[in-house]
Amino acid sequence: MTTTDAKTETADDVTSEVTAWLEENWDPDLTVEEWWDRLGRSGWAMPIWPVEWYGRGLARADGVKVQQAITAFGALGAPGGLGTLLAGPTITVHGTDEQRERYLLDIVTGRRAWCQLFSEPGAGSDLAGLNTRAERDGDEWIVNGQKVWTSGGHWADLGMLLARTDADVPKHQGITYFAVDMRQPGIEVRPLRELTGRAMFNEVFLTDVRVPDDGAIGGVNNGWAVANTTLMFERSGLGAGGGSAGLAALPGTVAGDLGKRVGDFMRERDRISGSSGLGPSVKSLSALARENGSIEDPDVRQQLVRLFSMNEIARYTNLRQRALARSGQEIAGLGNIAKLSMSRILRLTRDLSGRILGPYATLHGYTPESADALADATGGAAQAGITEAMLFAQAPQIYSGTDEIQHNIIGERVLGLPKEPSADKGKPFRELPKNG
Repeated sequence: MTTTDAKTETADDVTSEVTAWLEENWDPDLTVEEWWDRLGRSGWAMPIWPVEWYGRGLARADGVKVQQAITAFGALGAPGGLGTLLAGPTITVHGTDEQRERYLLDIVTGRRAWCQLFSEPGAGSDLAGLNTRAERDGDEWIVNGQKVWTSGGHWADLGMLLARTDADVPKHQGITYFAVDMRQPGIEVRPLRELTGRAMFNEVFLTDVRVPDDGAIGGVNNGWAVANTTLMFERSGLGAGGGSAGLAALPGTVAGDLGKRVGDFMRERDRISGSSGLGPSVKSLSALARENGSIEDPDVRQQLVRLFSMNEIARYTNLRQRALARSGQEIAGLGNIAKLSMSRILRLTRDLSGRILGPYATLHGYTPESADALADATGGAAQAGITEAMLFAQAPQIYSGTDEIQHNIIGERVLGLPKEPSADKGKPFRELPKNG
């Protein structure tokens, strides 16, 4: 048997195993909470996690096969959001066994939703310059400060919080990474309306918020190392080829989806299936171009091929990394490269979508009602899903570290180029000029 045959057989075995499990366990009449509990405890929700922590210890490539098999079967997939994308993987790496026991099951079964409390009004690109402070009070910490660009903060149960616990050491050394209860007094979440008309991002104000000492992930004053692990998972998970997708049911106690019938969410999943998670797919844009005749423009055809090629390069790069990982190797800076690639793909998708839609690209419904009205008035020519993706395309080159930050990281940490000049190295944080 060749190596290729062996890999194919392994993948087929995984697909057959999860499909057999689904045939015995999928029930569209269960609630979302009941289904996710069944899926999470089985290890099929996060199959690449360790077996002892609700996974199956599979390679990433086989984990993708599991996701594809669940989708093909017609069942609702694992809980999405920042719990499974960021918090769970980070806690698996840096948490104690007690913390893993406390948090991971609720993540993998979707019982608790998470948000990320990193950026601040004066500490975005210079994340280590954060001013939110945590002061010890017995076996608790009292936190005061402000965060911004907090995705999903309005429906999160828990937050990944970076706070300064020591201002007398250099700025990178006095930060602690906490798991904080978002549903306690002293936390105010204010939505930030976006160009799209939605309010996915929020600003969060923390006033005398209490966090138990055992909520520090990775130890006190070691938060910068833990945060970099989270950012690594974020960039690789959100980057091109990372497999990001839209959410159907939302995890957590606030969104209100856990008690709903799980089968009712499958129509929503089918509705978003034409998207790659990075905006409209090449297939859907090609179909639209054929429908309205813009496919006759040779430049439109050229840009469609270019977009297809960029997506394929990202996908193959991701597959290459997975293959290397099986032998203990890696592509240096791949998470940063993937994020830069995603930004480029989204900008091209935005520009190409405008070319294909023509004047109708200037029309956008900022509510479901106005979107439906525009579609009716234009005979379906106005495409709210596409124009929303066009408006959102500006965001990824900013969030999770700007494109400029990704270039700096690749230059300094991967290529070994000289670091940018810095006058604050080695100085205690309290002696530094503050960003805001």
